[in-house]
Amino acid sequence: MSNGLLTSVKDNAVFVLVSVGIAVALFAIAYGAEKLIKKKNGDTERILSTRKIAMIGVFSAIAMVLHVFDFPVPFAPPFYKLDFSEIPALIGTFAFGPVAGIMIEFCKILLKLVVKGTSTAFVGDLANFVVGCSFILPASIIYTFKKTKKNAIIASITGTMIMTVFGTMFNAIYLLPTFATLYGMPLEAIIEMGTKINGNITNVTTLVLFAVAPLNLLKGGSVSLVTILVYKKLSPVLKAGTISKKERTVETVK
Repeated sequence: MSNGLLTSVKDNAVFVLVSVGIAVALFAIAYGAEKLIKKKNGDTERILSTRKIAMIGVFSAIAMVLHVFDFPVPFAPPFYKLDFSEIPALIGTFAFGPVAGIMIEFCKILLKLVVKGTSTAFVGDLANFVVGCSFILPASIIYTFKKTKKNAIIASITGTMIMTVFGTMFNAIYLLPTFATLYGMPLEAIIEMGTKINGNITNVTTLVLFAVAPLNLLKGGSVSLVTILVYKKLSPVLKAGTISKKERTVETVK
C-alpha cells in the first residue's frame, strides 16, 4: 500500500511538472514570436498593455462559460467532448496577438477549475489547454504577420490542421496513457469504450484516428468559420484605443 501511494504521488508530481513545463514553453514561444513580428513590422506597442490585460480577462471569462457547456459527440467516447471556447480565444488572439491567445487559454482553464473542478484527474484540462494552444498559436502567428482576411483564412486552416495532427499524436503518446495511470483505469478499458461506439476502434492508434482526429477537425473548422464571420464586425471595437497608426493602414479584415 505504501509503495502504491508513493507511486501515485510520483506520477502526479511528474504530471504537474510536465504541465508547468508545457505552459512555460508555450508562453515563451508566443512571446518570442510576437516580439519578432513587432520588430519586423516596426510596432512599438507593448505586448501586454493595461487595456489588453483587461480584454484578456473578458475573453477568458467568455471562453470559460463556453468551455463549461461542453457536450459529447456520437463518434467518440464520452470523456471526449466538444466545446466552442476557442472562439473567443481565436478572436482575442487575432486582435491582441499570440501572447494574449495563450493567456486566454490558460486563464480559461483556471477559471473552469474554480467553477467546475475536474472529472479527468486534470488530464482533460491539460489536453484542452495544450491542444487549444496548438490551434491558437500557429494561427495567431500567421495572422499577425499580415492582417488580411485572406491571411486570417489561411491562419485558421493551418491552425486546424496542426491541432488535428498534434492533438491526435499527443493523445496517443501522452494523454491517454497518463489518464489511464492517474485515473486508475486500464488503457484497455478506455479502448473498449471506443469499440462500443465504433467497431473499427481496437487500439490506441485507431481510437485517436477515429475519435480524436475528427473531433479536432470539427472543432477547428467550426471555430474558424464563426471567427471569420464575426471578426470583421468586432475588430474596430476591439482595436479602439490600442491599434497603432501603421496597423490602421494595413488592417484590411473588413
